[in-house]
Amino acid sequence: MTGGQEFRTVVDQTWSADPAHRMRWEKSLAFVRASGAIPLPVRAGLDIGDRTPATAMLEAHFGCRFDTTSVDLDTEPLDRAKSYPVVTAFEVIEHLYNPLHLLLQIRDALDPAPSARLFLSTPAWKPAFLQSPDHFHEMPKRSLDALIARAGFEVARSAEFGIRSPLFCLRGVRPMLRCIFEKIRIYELAARR
Repeated sequence: MTGGQEFRTVVDQTWSADPAHRMRWEKSLAFVRASGAIPLPVRAGLDIGDRTPATAMLEAHFGCRFDTTSVDLDTEPLDRAKSYPVVTAFEVIEHLYNPLHLLLQIRDALDPAPSARLFLSTPAWKPAFLQSPDHFHEMPKRSLDALIARAGFEVARSAEFGIRSPLFCLRGVRPMLRCIFEKIRIYELAARR
């Protein structure tokens, strides 16, 4: 516990069953499907974090098994015995004290092939009164782009999408502000070699 706030350390069934998460996963997978860079099927993939229903969706799309991680992503290395043509990190880096460490580890885990890709998503910056207490970093676009470049990646594509239904927006002032500010940034990244 930090400052009276207990942080989530694993993805449980209750969290996975939330319809908002399914909507995020479906929008993220639509972005992944639009990539023409990765020849399908691939031999293996890596989904950073716990296994979720999104992992199964990725496996169905790419036609392979996706490994997941169980290490401390702030300090520990990823398995260096394997390399991957595709790595996903959907809404992970905002939970880390040191997101640069993870991005450098992912860069090392990517295949050297020019078609290898990291698909990364994270919430866009929003005013402090709307920020999640579980997030250490909700970065402005400029800061996120600088972090991506510092880690040795170049942006192949990016997009932004909302995560609230129009009806949610009509429930009051705070929900309306959430509809305006709560966006997910998603990137297709290639390692600079």
